[in-house]
Amino acid sequence: MRRIILYIFCALSLFSICSCGGTASDGHKKVFNMNLENLTSMDPAFARNQNAMWMINQVFNGLVQIDSTLHIIPCIAKTWQISADNLTYTFNLRDDVYFHDHELFPEGKGRRVAASDFVYSFYRLIDPKVASSGGWIFSDKVKDISSFTAINDTTFQVRLVKPFPAFLNLLSTQYCSVVPKEIVAHYGKDFRSHPIGTGPFRFKYWKEDEILVLLKNEHYWEKENGRQLPYLDAIKVSFITDKQSAYMNFLKKDLDFFDKVDGSYRDDILTKSGKMTNKYKGKFQLRKSPYLCTEYIGIMVDSTKAITKNSPLRFKKVRQAINYAIDKPKLIKYLRNGIGIPATSGFIPEGMPGFDSVAVKGYHYNPKKAAQLLAEAGFPNGKGMPQISLNTSTTYKDLIEFVQGELSEIGIKTKVDVSPSASLRDLMSKNEVNFFRGSWIADYPDGENYLAVFYSKNEVPNGPNYTAYYNKEFDRLFEQSYYERDNEKRYLMYQKMERMIIEYGNMIPIFYDQSVVMTQNNISGLAINPQNMLILKTVIKH
Repeated sequence: MRRIILYIFCALSLFSICSCGGTASDGHKKVFNMNLENLTSMDPAFARNQNAMWMINQVFNGLVQIDSTLHIIPCIAKTWQISADNLTYTFNLRDDVYFHDHELFPEGKGRRVAASDFVYSFYRLIDPKVASSGGWIFSDKVKDISSFTAINDTTFQVRLVKPFPAFLNLLSTQYCSVVPKEIVAHYGKDFRSHPIGTGPFRFKYWKEDEILVLLKNEHYWEKENGRQLPYLDAIKVSFITDKQSAYMNFLKKDLDFFDKVDGSYRDDILTKSGKMTNKYKGKFQLRKSPYLCTEYIGIMVDSTKAITKNSPLRFKKVRQAINYAIDKPKLIKYLRNGIGIPATSGFIPEGMPGFDSVAVKGYHYNPKKAAQLLAEAGFPNGKGMPQISLNTSTTYKDLIEFVQGELSEIGIKTKVDVSPSASLRDLMSKNEVNFFRGSWIADYPDGENYLAVFYSKNEVPNGPNYTAYYNKEFDRLFEQSYYERDNEKRYLMYQKMERMIIEYGNMIPIFYDQSVVMTQNNISGLAINPQNMLILKTVIKH
């Protein structure tokens, strides 16, 4: 009975906060309404998917953050110094950042963040008792808890076991948010649903699969042009799993934000060239921007494997012919309504710092060149070439069938094998497929994250080198890049590595993805970035 009364009380409280629905005027609270299909956790140690990262980003802060161009800017750390050997990072912390109020703090007031909080928060990621999905952040980069040091309340130091130039980028991930030890200790695993951070919004209420409410942090430390952030009074999240229903709610203005352009209603919103249809012009805002995700087809090239030994894909000219045979702009236009950028450069996607389509030239559609290479490989018009299997998951069946059609035009016979996503990932992680559809989404904004996919020491099952690409010169450059502190010089090394992969043809980049964001006309200030990170602290609802 007590739980029922509590639920009714919370519901009434939330109604008073969020009753403004899609409008915000005449003194009403400014509530940002959005929908997520699900939410697994609000604990930064388990920020393993986009929805979790999005919500954690509203409630928590880290040492650093990214701007709209993915450059690292200060957050709780005002400044930092890196030692000459690139192993020691010293962060100078702000002294005006406080955790959200909570009854467990003295007098219920949030206490000030100290360097010791980062020692605790970072070690928590590699603590076997926690079993964080973010263990990879530090597992091969630090020795143990002694690698994290609170020199004093406002000076925090990290000592790496080997240089890692993308370390600051790595620290911008939501895994590296600061959490209060006493609150985590109190809730244990239930911290996932009782989050206390330092961010622009504070946790109010979460009834899983129904509603989540975050309220404005009245004591937030960050400002924009002299004005205290955030501008919104609250964020209200619904959990409608049916995409069509959620889309209809956006059209009815019950939602302020929508980002899922699903195939079932894509034609309703977008023309084939990716523009907003006349039906909705002026009704709401739509923005497309680069998203750090590369959709590709991988080709396993280790000829010692039984699956590759007799495959025509072992010939480089066949792999190059396949690269030339696919009309990527046509695929994007007719299958994706213009969402995506043809991948005519390398594996590192457009939007990533250091991306250069002039320095890294990939493959453009050229069926004549494809046919020539196929003939030079000993298979004129595909003659004498056995059928090859192309593996995909159900979601991307239409895309891979398009590729199948393109390859048949030059005489390459392919059979499309469809598996559930988890099954395909399992086959890839065991090198048991030699021609497969894959995608790579950036964990952090540095090209190293993409090139690691082709580093020999990341061979399966310990890493993501699904194409079994082994190249000593590539490995030498990859390892050397860890000691290059100058970003521009490091990007030149990345470009050289990419040119090696492109020439070898073990990977066919299809397109660099784009995010599509729709907002109501009374919403402004929503920052867009290629990491597709949702940042609501600067949003204004007019």
